[in-house]
Amino acid sequence: MTATHPTHASSAKRHTAKQHWAEGLMVFAAVTLMLAGVLDIFRGIMGIAEDDVFVSTPNYVFAFDLTGWGWIHLALGVVAVIVSLGLFQSATWARVAGVAIAGLIVIANFLSLPYYPVWSVVMIAFSGFIIWALCVVKPDRPAD
Repeated sequence: MTATHPTHASSAKRHTAKQHWAEGLMVFAAVTLMLAGVLDIFRGIMGIAEDDVFVSTPNYVFAFDLTGWGWIHLALGVVAVIVSLGLFQSATWARVAGVAIAGLIVIANFLSLPYYPVWSVVMIAFSGFIIWALCVVKPDRPAD
């Protein structure tokens, strides 16, 4: 009986394909986090300016001042943009911070759901994709 073992060339080829997949997910997460950050900055500016776009919900449990929500979203957006720049560099700190900031964006959008419901759901979905992409990417490993 003979055993078939993968050759070094096929192992290297498989490693290269996995590496390209991981790089693609990292770029996806970076671009999506950048987009979510910029959109959160705009949402923050609208909240600070007390724009008429937002719905006022009088009996919401997590009722905050619209200006307060504006500052929260503005700060999250700025941090998200900075972290996304680190993701373009494939920095490990940026992956950890990206998951954390995307999680905070999910929480902030959940809490501000009554003020801008459709957009909050869209941002929660964006952040979910960011968290998924950053958690699926494996660090580079040397070839077998």
